[in-house]
Amino acid sequence: MTKYTSVRGLARGLQVLQALNSVESGRATSQQISDLTGLHRTTVRRLLETLMEQGFVRRSASDDSFRLTLQVRSLSEGFTDNERIAMIAPPIMGQLLQRVAWPSDLTTPDGDAMIIRETTHRFSPLSFHRSMVGRRLPILLTAAGRAYFAMCPDGEREDILELLRSGVGGEEQKALAANDTLIKSLVKRVRTDGFGSNHGDWSAQSKIGAVAVAIVSRERVLASLNVVFLSRAVTLAEAKRRYVPELQTAVREMVAALESQDESGGKKPE
Repeated sequence: MTKYTSVRGLARGLQVLQALNSVESGRATSQQISDLTGLHRTTVRRLLETLMEQGFVRRSASDDSFRLTLQVRSLSEGFTDNERIAMIAPPIMGQLLQRVAWPSDLTTPDGDAMIIRETTHRFSPLSFHRSMVGRRLPILLTAAGRAYFAMCPDGEREDILELLRSGVGGEEQKALAANDTLIKSLVKRVRTDGFGSNHGDWSAQSKIGAVAVAIVSRERVLASLNVVFLSRAVTLAEAKRRYVPELQTAVREMVAALESQDESGGKKPE
């Protein structure tokens, strides 16, 4: 692959934006920005002029200070909570792998399924699959999906059911989604137990078992984290005893990291 030289002007412009974002008052003079970034004042002024032309910065006529405009929000709108949790998860999932040996997946909702965003399959000595990122897991047939489905808001859960009843998620899920008694029992069981599970329930992966815990931050259900194993090797009772507490520990660490970001000036929940 061709290695491109970094664009120093762009890097410096980002430094200026970061400096303006860091000041408590929300405004700074070019000299203050120069002091914060270590860039020459003339360079800072030139960068500020460019940022003003692009609509990201405005200058106060009263005191010649600069501040960010609402336009900077356009730089972060595409960075979702899915991306945040996917960035935070890998090292915590790596520690979880050391404790349980079986692989784990971080999954987020995607219409009729949960999509795998991060995984430790490629690192686990017990993994039976390697290429997992991007794979879709049926919501009503897997531990990851059941954990999320039971914990998400009622309105979202009904939207998922409506989609599945239309047959989008396949005939197996369509039949389950149409069974109100079964759905109520599933939701109650997961909420009571504190985790979702499957043990050969998914016909396409009948040899697989899993337990999963929903990731909930500030009353928002963001994702789910599972531990996957061979059903002939681990009973559901054993998985509950050995792996659910470890999953709960990992989820608490992820939530703490997310909320620490919020408190330190990261993206706030909407």
